[in-house]
Amino acid sequence: MNLHKHARLSPRGRALLVDRILVQGLRVEEAAHAAGVSVRTAYKWLRRFKEEGPQGLVDRSSRPRSCPHATPQEIVQHVIERRRSRQTYRQIAGQLPVAPSTIARLLRRAGLHRLAELQPAAPENRYEYALPGQLLHLDIKKLARFRQPGHRVTGNRQVNSDGIGWEYVHLAIDDHSRVAFGSIEPDERGSSACRALLRTVRYYRRLGVQFERVLTDNGACYRSRSFRRLVRRLGMRHLRTRPYTPRTNGKAERLVQTSLREWAYARSYANSEQRAHALQGWLHHYNWHRPHASLGYRPPITRIPLNNVVGLHS
Repeated sequence: MNLHKHARLSPRGRALLVDRILVQGLRVEEAAHAAGVSVRTAYKWLRRFKEEGPQGLVDRSSRPRSCPHATPQEIVQHVIERRRSRQTYRQIAGQLPVAPSTIARLLRRAGLHRLAELQPAAPENRYEYALPGQLLHLDIKKLARFRQPGHRVTGNRQVNSDGIGWEYVHLAIDDHSRVAFGSIEPDERGSSACRALLRTVRYYRRLGVQFERVLTDNGACYRSRSFRRLVRRLGMRHLRTRPYTPRTNGKAERLVQTSLREWAYARSYANSEQRAHALQGWLHHYNWHRPHASLGYRPPITRIPLNNVVGLHS
């Protein structure tokens, strides 16, 4: 409710005005004087209360019931039909006797002013395997190395770390528990993907989890012979996402974004080695202490049956 700064009565004040007249027995002139409004205003709210009840004391819309110079509804429908065929404002204005500014206003009111809104959003592809180890998500994030903090921290664009190269964060997350693991490799070749997968499998085995399937994108390292042989040797089935559809591997993509926000870009590091050293500490916090919204704000480790390890951990 938006009341202008000189308003004498709010809906609560109007109810009090009516109460003083009908319940307390004050004359209309006395109640109007007590509320600081005119007698005519007091009669108006009294009449509305008698006709509509408490709902009559609420502010009404100031929009007119009719507008003689409004755009005819037939033209409005033509504008919407042409917009649904992905025509621009200028194209529609060239075919109909309507200005582009009016077309923009009509389409904004209809929720069609952006081309992205013409097609319905893709349905959510939410799924979760029933037990830990039934599916492992993998993904890779490329990060630049640096010798010293960059201009986003120092504000000096003349100091940089050109030519120092890249490092690749190989991330993994269990579909059911959301327990995550990550390692940093020098590249994203098949041999590096194999090393990262072996480290991941060893980490989860210490938690008592063995995987049946692994889900990756269609990157070259995951299509390499060495990676296929390793997956076969580990007794896992290799699944791939649909091309150009990263949401198929949504849990891994979300882990990448979370790691960037809470680890890689969360603070100012002196160099990339210090950032890499902080990765395992952040992963420990993510798995053992960080509340996860999809798990009822409990840490992921609570979904893995671990005898007395959770109770002894601090």
